[in-house]
Amino acid sequence: MTKAAVQDRTTRSYEQLKELIVDGRLAPGSRIIESDVARRLGVSRTPIRASLQRLEQEGFILRGGDGQQWRPTVAPLTRDDAVGLFEITGHLEGLAARWACTLPEARRSRMLADLRKRNEALLELAESGEQDHMRYYRGDVAFHRTYLEAAAGPKLLAVHDSLRSQVERYARVYTSLLPDRISTSYQEHARIVEALERGDQDASQAAVEQNWRGAAARLGPVIDHIGERGSW
Repeated sequence: MTKAAVQDRTTRSYEQLKELIVDGRLAPGSRIIESDVARRLGVSRTPIRASLQRLEQEGFILRGGDGQQWRPTVAPLTRDDAVGLFEITGHLEGLAARWACTLPEARRSRMLADLRKRNEALLELAESGEQDHMRYYRGDVAFHRTYLEAAAGPKLLAVHDSLRSQVERYARVYTSLLPDRISTSYQEHARIVEALERGDQDASQAAVEQNWRGAAARLGPVIDHIGERGSW
């Protein structure tokens, strides 16, 4: 097998494993047996091992064992981890919002129109009473992604993308239980749009960071109520 083929197989194994973790099909706190996963994905243990090491570096996998034998487990979902993750994401996106204020007028106007459209779609979803929690999550992601892609450079986007799937793990488990999540997000998003429209860098950054801090504050009691996943 060529080096390129090996790399391709490893990349596909990584993506499949990551999807299993994010979707919850590999549950938080569960032990990962290399041979079992290799059979499940139809590959040898070599790409699985490389994939697990990469996922460990990204925070999806924790290393257990005595130092000689590594025992990978899926990272748990905990309140402290969620708060830290949301705080970091908020700072990254706040920086992007700050940069968005300096965009040329025509580009900023297009971005603002797109942001308003996406936020109105969230409000319509809230008013419809539809209980499609992942549709809400995807709409929220699309809103934030609008100013990120408009203003953030490739390095910030790469760091942000490495965290996005970890945020999604929490969304899949806990989002449906957040009270008034859509209407509250709509109002916080509106403040982001207003600050960006004024071109106020400090206010735009603060509004984005507050949106993420608010999300963490709303999520914390839900995690306390129904419990952390996979912690020990």
